[in-house]
Amino acid sequence: MESDETSTSADRSLETEDVRASDRRYDCLDDAARLARRYLDGLGVRPVGAEAGLGEMRAVLARPLTDEGEDPSVIIESLARDVGPGLVASGGPRYFGFVIGGALPVAVAADWLVSAWDQNGGGFPAAPSLSVVEEVAAGWVRELLGVPASSGVGFVTGCQMANVTCLAAARHAVLRDAGWHVETRGLHGAPRIRVLAGEYAHVTIGVACRLLGLGGLVDVVPADDQGRMRADALEEALTGGAGGPTIVCAQAGEIHTGAFDPFVDIARVCREHAAWLHVDGAFGLWVAASPRRRTLLAGAEQADSWATDGHKWLNVPYDCGIAVVTDPQAHRAAMTSTSAYVPAHADDVPYGLDWTPEFSRRARGVPVYAALRQLGRRGLADLVDRCCDHARLIAGRLAAEPGIEIVNDVVLNQVLVRFGDDDGCTDTVIEQVQRDGTCWLAGSTFRGRRVMRISVVGWQTTAADAHRSADAIISAARVPGC
Repeated sequence: MESDETSTSADRSLETEDVRASDRRYDCLDDAARLARRYLDGLGVRPVGAEAGLGEMRAVLARPLTDEGEDPSVIIESLARDVGPGLVASGGPRYFGFVIGGALPVAVAADWLVSAWDQNGGGFPAAPSLSVVEEVAAGWVRELLGVPASSGVGFVTGCQMANVTCLAAARHAVLRDAGWHVETRGLHGAPRIRVLAGEYAHVTIGVACRLLGLGGLVDVVPADDQGRMRADALEEALTGGAGGPTIVCAQAGEIHTGAFDPFVDIARVCREHAAWLHVDGAFGLWVAASPRRRTLLAGAEQADSWATDGHKWLNVPYDCGIAVVTDPQAHRAAMTSTSAYVPAHADDVPYGLDWTPEFSRRARGVPVYAALRQLGRRGLADLVDRCCDHARLIAGRLAAEPGIEIVNDVVLNQVLVRFGDDDGCTDTVIEQVQRDGTCWLAGSTFRGRRVMRISVVGWQTTAADAHRSADAIISAARVPGC
């Protein structure tokens, strides 16, 4: 029989092993922080495009799942090593594709804390303090965007779900006013809702309408040569229509040209026809923070709802979108989830599930809170203005070169470029720039012609980066045959 002294010694040995194991279980977090810092430090010097192809990435990353599992630190080290060559430096200073911003370090750090805290941002009982953080962030967003202080605000995955959320509120409101409660009665037999959107409305508007059962009801309103919805064409369409529940989708920052719809006239027409006005402003809505450029949004404050992204110009990590609805009752009616185990709550108690389609979600408003605390009003205005100034710098450099055409009026952060007389030359230059790796930008088609699309939206971009990128584009344009 084992003595008490021997038993106690064995117990102590086990306790020591438990402590050692406990000390080691978080080593992978330190490893991740170290490797993340190494990656971020290298963003300014690495090639902007991915260096590995699809086959190479599959060969390295596809491995058998083990029975026993693997050491966490080994996993993190190998993940950083194996994923690295297939990463695009979209958070760096010379990434100009797809209107993707970087991530401010303070927002990344806040996002790490959100993951570590692992709170469900759906309601106050599950995440009391983070619900209040999001409540404060929502107030700052209302102030910066110049919308009514009573508006509902929901933090969603991106502008796609922000558009869904806003248009769900619009659907509720216009049918409510027609005597139909869509949340309890559905759409079968409901009055027909007419949706009007500009010729160059973003694809997420169409997807939102499809998800909401309105997909076959969208009427296209002609646009001008910059992609702006024509207010006279909208008025003609509404005057010639049958009336009834109507939603109009306007745009702040056309995805190619950066142009803004004429909101003053559009808002007037919508009021005259009792139409709900929604503004899709994935990146352009943040111009409201800039005293130099907020006149581009004149009239947009008269809208009924607005959708924007945090992971574009606000430069917080993916994923973050923001839905704002001036009628909080319509917003809540379209989104609120209830159940016997969800406590009833007063309107002034912050519940994320009142404003978003998700019952469970991460607290996306926390990185927004951190970013806005760091930037302040002047910092956000400077970020917006700096990106726009760099876009104009690049456009000016390119416009001075023979054979290079700037297609759009550069009013914001978007530059459309065409090379030579045919589409093939433009595509050749785009491919050459992407291969070079100095900067990364995408191609598109606008008004039937192939174009290079430059989107400046990252917080790290400097005038030196703009000049370096312009040099790379000009060099690529000098290839034989273009």
